[in-house]
Amino acid sequence: MKTDIEIAQEATPLNITEIAHNEGIDDKYIEQYGTDKAKISYNLLKDLKDKPDGKLVLVTAITPTPAGEGKTTTSVGLADGLHKIGKTVAAALREPSLGPVFGVKGGAAGGGYAQVVPMEEINLHFTGDFHAIGAANNLLAAMIDNHIFQGNALRIDPKRITWKRVVDMNDRQLRNVINGLGKRTDGRVREDGFDITVASEIMAIFCLATDIHDLKERLSKMIIGYNVDNEPVTAGDLHAQGAMAALLKDALKPNLVQTLEHTPAFIHGGPFANIAHGCNSVLATKLALKLNDYAVTEAGFGADLGAEKFCDIKCRMTGLKPDAVVIVATVRALKHHGGVAKAELNTPNLEALEKGLPNLLQHVENVTKVFGLPAVVAINRFPFDSEEELKLIEDKCKELGVNVCLSEVWGKGGDGGVELAKEVVRLCEDTANNHFQFAYDLDESIEDKVKDIVTKIYRGAGVTFTAEAKKQIQRLTELGFDKMPICMAKTQFSFSDNKNLTGAPRDFKITIREVKVSAGAGFLVAKTGDIMTMPGLPKVPAAENIDVDDEGKITGLF
Repeated sequence: MKTDIEIAQEATPLNITEIAHNEGIDDKYIEQYGTDKAKISYNLLKDLKDKPDGKLVLVTAITPTPAGEGKTTTSVGLADGLHKIGKTVAAALREPSLGPVFGVKGGAAGGGYAQVVPMEEINLHFTGDFHAIGAANNLLAAMIDNHIFQGNALRIDPKRITWKRVVDMNDRQLRNVINGLGKRTDGRVREDGFDITVASEIMAIFCLATDIHDLKERLSKMIIGYNVDNEPVTAGDLHAQGAMAALLKDALKPNLVQTLEHTPAFIHGGPFANIAHGCNSVLATKLALKLNDYAVTEAGFGADLGAEKFCDIKCRMTGLKPDAVVIVATVRALKHHGGVAKAELNTPNLEALEKGLPNLLQHVENVTKVFGLPAVVAINRFPFDSEEELKLIEDKCKELGVNVCLSEVWGKGGDGGVELAKEVVRLCEDTANNHFQFAYDLDESIEDKVKDIVTKIYRGAGVTFTAEAKKQIQRLTELGFDKMPICMAKTQFSFSDNKNLTGAPRDFKITIREVKVSAGAGFLVAKTGDIMTMPGLPKVPAAENIDVDDEGKITGLF
């Protein structure tokens, strides 16, 4: 069986200008990065402002498991399937972070015959967007410490600096550091730390900004810490927003690539959905909508994380509304939620599948009942899935009024996504069944908004706020930040904040240990459990299997 990278390397992509021209994009908006990728000027979106939007399809999934679900693969295959049935369509996806690429999770270019190319470049440096975000983040960090060293006119309290440096790599050694050691001219000694680049507030802003002006406005509002009077200090106070925007001006332009079947794909931005809002850029999503009948986008991890934030944060801020939602699942993953060990997942087991099905059904109900959106379940089919297992899933979903489609895009590309594409079109055209609503009201208190998410989406019994979190909520309310949406930072492996509680647990409580404001992004981050903003590498990182030959051909990259 061929690996993903072997399949991708055998493909013959079209010149990216041909893909752009097929999208109706004039040469004046195209900035080529070689022959197979390009950046598209954000001015195109302004020039298309009077053009009606196409249909927006959101792809989400069940709670992740080691068995894998194939959300990105399904997104790419669905886009190809829509293209097969005569629709103009583009995928709007996130860029991968180098950390997981060299760690354990893998990349974000799809798999099998449902991939975007050039997959090696997309999964590595791509067009340098993440490096630009890291540079902007670390410029601000340097300006903070320089301001303190040069006399500290803003009276920044070194013990209350909340802004961290970043690096786009899983490096646990950098979570906590002491810097400024050495001579007096080497800076002031203080405790500090690194986050992974995708955890930077600049990444969230990058994905929510609508143009350069909006980008600068948001950057200026970022709170970097507090002064000795416990008043917030912003990037704007340091006059840093202009220089940061200058570093980001090219990165802000959406990236255009293509699938193996030459369907256009805008891949841009990539915040993690367990620690940030987990959606690609607003610019890329809107561009895909303006240029096509359909735009297929995805949100990170399960519907309790990425899809919830897509609806409650991204849609609320932009006025976007999904026309249909695809919920991806596999028989294998559902059996894992039913208690089956990874090594036994290929063996038919109706009892375990029935035990695991509540996880899928809860995600379905969250989409259809909490958010009021029409949905279809896409079963990413494996050869060893039994007909009885597939029938059980179909029957249970139909009880909730949701159809099930088999997705065979990994092995068949767009042909394996035609059935799913037809159901998506049916859902999008049946507008009477779209009753989109948010999970909570912005005017509620911070505590009540968090409780709404926990009880409505996670089905938890309630929320426990630590003493420190309560103090932070009180201060944030005093500062006027209490009307912002909530971005939950939570393990992706469970509806709860305990990664070991798989399936659809009940009667648990979520503990909120920290609440902080991302004033530029425009949301509050509620941290649960032991969630981290700097991952570590596994015992055997994927990096050990990646190599490049004398001709520059990369191997071992999935």
